[in-house]
Amino acid sequence: MQEFFVDYGLWLLVGLLIVIALVFLLSGRRKDEVASETPAPPVDRVEAPEAGRVAEAAVTPLTEPTVEPEPAPVAVQPEPAPATAPMAAAESVPAPSSDTVDDLLKLKGVGPKLRTLLIELGVTRYAQIAAWSDADIAAVDARLGSFKGRPVRDQWVDQAKYLAAGDTAGFEAKYGKL
Repeated sequence: MQEFFVDYGLWLLVGLLIVIALVFLLSGRRKDEVASETPAPPVDRVEAPEAGRVAEAAVTPLTEPTVEPEPAPVAVQPEPAPATAPMAAAESVPAPSSDTVDDLLKLKGVGPKLRTLLIELGVTRYAQIAAWSDADIAAVDARLGSFKGRPVRDQWVDQAKYLAAGDTAGFEAKYGKL
């Protein structure tokens, strides 16, 4: 069997391509024939109006409808956008001392890139994250870019409460091994 395909495989492939081309050409040709053989829809005959009616219509003067002027549009002044206050998420928690920086990688869902981003935002301690309110979470989340949604989805505040309190056993019971 293998010898058959080695000897005649190329011819079988060429034959298959010819059959595919013929099917393609004939199927397209059939559609054109059907379209050209389809009769046009019948045209309804419309009777011409009587000559007397046409003469009456020509004599009757057309009255222009009265157009009432539209009231002038009242210019609406757009309300100025409320001034946005600078983000105070990092300010709500006292600034950490530079010599004590927690390992933010212990938080589930925080990798090296996200840790770097959090440090740039001024977040370096578990106590800071544990003290976040919903407004603080929203403010930080808005600045996380492609990591948006992680603080809520990965429950950073709850994780940080365990780690800030030093409750490693409680953390591991709820979130798994460190």
